[in-house]
Amino acid sequence: MLASKILICDDQQMIHETLSEYIEAEGFTCISAYDGEEAMRKFASEKPDLLVLDLMMPKKNGIDVCREIRATSRVPIIMLTAKGEEIDRILGLELGADDYIVKPFSPREVTARIKAVLRRTTQAAEGGEDPKQVLRFPGLSIDLSRYEVRVDETPIQFTPKEVELLHKLCSSPGRVFTREQLLNDVWGYDYYGDTRVVDTQIKRLRQKLPENPRWGIRSIYGVGYKFETVQ
Repeated sequence: MLASKILICDDQQMIHETLSEYIEAEGFTCISAYDGEEAMRKFASEKPDLLVLDLMMPKKNGIDVCREIRATSRVPIIMLTAKGEEIDRILGLELGADDYIVKPFSPREVTARIKAVLRRTTQAAEGGEDPKQVLRFPGLSIDLSRYEVRVDETPIQFTPKEVELLHKLCSSPGRVFTREQLLNDVWGYDYYGDTRVVDTQIKRLRQKLPENPRWGIRSIYGVGYKFETVQ
């Protein structure tokens, strides 16, 4: 079995050296790109299994690279930034990034998140339907084992994080989840206290899911969200 290819897109040589050392120690293959245009070329030629993408790069920034890739591919993307500004995190997630890490970071943390994202996508590609991870409602099914969402049997394109968030909400219809609970349960770590990440992902779910009188995601003012069904 060939090792997964990780495309590291960053203009700092030290980032490449540090991340490559840790990532390759886990058995992955690393490919380097130092600007946005090179990142697009390497993405097309090398067909990586995951991108670690810096937000601020010369020639073409990470936001533009993410936007162009998402127009044709669902390859996992983990974004890096030195800024740490809320607007950048929100914009990156709106464009379909699967995760977001603010510099300075621990290379062990980046490696752990790479492994987690690849594990999810591998299970989705290779696994059959796991009844314990499939939720069904009238005209809606969420299969977490395959990372697949269908509305009236039509597949809807979601990022892995969006599927996990939707599955979490739908696992307990009628239960209200706070933003903090969703951050902890879906992201599994403190997302720098930024609960707006949840609001952004909920907005994306609502945009992709058609209006349906039988079910929907409801906002509970000042608390959080719940998945509601109508008998």
